[in-house]
Amino acid sequence: MNHRLFAAFALLCCAAAAYAKDITIAHIYSKTGPFEAYGVDSHRGLELGLQYATSGTMAVSGNKIVLIARDDQGKADIGRAHLAAAYQDEKADIAVGAISSAVTLAMMPIAEEHKKLLIVDSSVADSITGDKWSRYVFRTARNSTQDALTNAVVVDKPGTYIATLAQDYAFGRDGIKAFRQAIKNAKIVREEYLPANATDFTGGAVRLIDALKDKPGKKIVFIYWAGAGNPLKIAELDLKKYGIEIATGGNTLPALTMYKQLPGLEGSIYYYYGIPKNKANDWLMAEHYKRYKSPPDFFTVCGMAAGIAIVEALKKTNGDTDTEKLIATLEGMSFDTPKGKMTLRKEDHQAMMPLYHFKIKNDPALAWAVPELVREIKAEEINVPIRNKR
Repeated sequence: MNHRLFAAFALLCCAAAAYAKDITIAHIYSKTGPFEAYGVDSHRGLELGLQYATSGTMAVSGNKIVLIARDDQGKADIGRAHLAAAYQDEKADIAVGAISSAVTLAMMPIAEEHKKLLIVDSSVADSITGDKWSRYVFRTARNSTQDALTNAVVVDKPGTYIATLAQDYAFGRDGIKAFRQAIKNAKIVREEYLPANATDFTGGAVRLIDALKDKPGKKIVFIYWAGAGNPLKIAELDLKKYGIEIATGGNTLPALTMYKQLPGLEGSIYYYYGIPKNKANDWLMAEHYKRYKSPPDFFTVCGMAAGIAIVEALKKTNGDTDTEKLIATLEGMSFDTPKGKMTLRKEDHQAMMPLYHFKIKNDPALAWAVPELVREIKAEEINVPIRNKR
């Protein structure tokens, strides 16, 4: 190589080195604590989403993606501290999290303070993209109203009486509030809230039965629950004696084992691996079986959708992590996920997406009950109000 060629080659190498940089993404999630199972799936999903969207390179426009993980233990103060350290000490360009809505709500002011993006992959409390809205926060997860509106499609019939059972924190109260607002034809006669870590549902069940037992027509207990505990155990009490049915949304595979006692139960679900038919879901199922010898679950897709959204936005900015450029790119952006197309609504940064009306059936070959598709409820059918104060 002559001197001129060597100098030109060296100049190109220097230019490439100057351009390429690490893109640091911090994942704040529940590696331990009450939402550990959800957190593990979410983190796997985020890794898979980043790999899928970069075709396995883990790089965008020559910039390497570095993923760091921190355990919030399901505690708001720990989540806040981890996020502040990620932005300030570890120079994270983008953060993803959290599982718990309470943790996410606590972290949002930290994103605002540091003027950095927080992608909410799993938390569903309406207030995240509602009255607590921040321009630095985008949610690829569904919200409580999307759950509520689609579950209302199933149970909101004239002559129906409903009592609700939920956890006494942001997830449960926001979910039931949205469900109540979505009900137009049925009548809600009682709302029952129990501690998030409740394992004994007898007292709550007795109050629900008392509220419903003398009502005419169809009677339903609608359950909105996440994490530990099995509120479906109330089916073992006197519900059948009074003609009371249970309705609830779909859940993770371990939770779906508890649905086996309730064949025919209907509701709506965010994701079940056997429902969507698309390229991303085919890839996810094949890859998940290969790596983990099991099908992907509910929260796996939560993490994967966030990873895909981040990469697709970075592709459009040619790897530029400037927050303002990313906000402008993400607002209104559509991208393909294992659930199908999602669109981040410009007005409030909420992902608009399809959900699925299901009916439970039992398959002896599977440990869990199968949410069999009744129909896809398309994104344009789910009229989520814009509640932020932008």
